Amino acid sequence: MSLSFPIRVFLCDDVPEFRGLMRLILEEDPGFMVVGEAGDGVSAVEGIRHARPDVVLLDLSMPGFDGLEVIQRIKALDLECCIVVLSGFSGRRMGKLAREAGVVDYVEKGAGFDEIRAAARRAGELSRRGVCS
Repeated sequence: MSLSFPIRVFLCDDVPEFRGLMRLILEEDPGFMVVGEAGDGVSAVEGIRHARPDVVLLDLSMPGFDGLEVIQRIKALDLECCIVVLSGFSGRRMGKLAREAGVVDYVEKGAGFDEIRAAARRAGELSRRGVCS
């Protein structure tokens, strides 16, 4: 499926340098536009509520609300966005918890840039079809 306009992405990670790197790897592809970012769970929920992205790339380990709490709060907002966890935790245990909470994908931070963009693209396509709300 080809999207006619960029996938709007919101970045949530407590490490500013990592958010900057994610912004660079996404925005080098014209199919993505980063519409906001946050370094803690409270700011993430508020920013997502205002930005209304197609996709949220979310770290699980953040101050304020942790990633699992952020997932619950985003779901309660009933936005048409899909969540992809991008975490340093192993996907074996935490991936199951995140999927049960409602995320569409779980990618470990050590993944290649192409894998991260592919996960965000799949999530964007699902979001545009209204599958994630």
